[in-house]
Amino acid sequence: MDQPQSGHGTEAANRDKTPRTERGRRTLRKLLDAAAVEFGERGFHDASISGITRRAGTALGSFYTYFDSKEEIFQALVRYMSEQLRDHVTPIVQEAPDEIAAERAGLLSFLGFVREHKEIYRIIDEAEFVDYASYRRHYETTVARMRQRLEAGAARGEIRADAGEVHAWAIAGMNVFLGMRYGLWDETADICDVARIANDLLANGLKRRD
Repeated sequence: MDQPQSGHGTEAANRDKTPRTERGRRTLRKLLDAAAVEFGERGFHDASISGITRRAGTALGSFYTYFDSKEEIFQALVRYMSEQLRDHVTPIVQEAPDEIAAERAGLLSFLGFVREHKEIYRIIDEAEFVDYASYRRHYETTVARMRQRLEAGAARGEIRADAGEVHAWAIAGMNVFLGMRYGLWDETADICDVARIANDLLANGLKRRD
């Protein structure tokens, strides 16, 4: 069982562990990237700190420079992956000419991200039981960004005027399940086509066309 080295306890919990050098930031990213693989492959309960440091190619002591426990790096990992997803999707969405196009671009980029980072689903799902606050924060911040886009699009007259929170949660739910089906389970599907069909649903609904 992994145990913190001596001298780390309460004192470590009270100090600022934010890296102050580029080397430190690189080490932290290596630990988080390694944690994503370790938790993604083994799950939270079977994952270990030694497994994370082995994958990262760092000394065990380096882990305790930034984290005090497996729980703490898991919390940081959920936030890190949420930020990675945001940073991947946001620039693409911002280049779209209007809100309907932005939602299509956002879904397409999300599907591509999932195919490259399949571990995100297992990690976020486990967060519901390991650290519920992180789990809820991931979805709330994601939907908050989507709601802002919808309300801005509504203000520009690009979509219906009442677009808001419920619409944002509905679109987010659709994207999560499309990501599961076509990002996680099926790498052969044309994700451009998936995004096109989903976007047509957003733009036109299910109403019969005569």
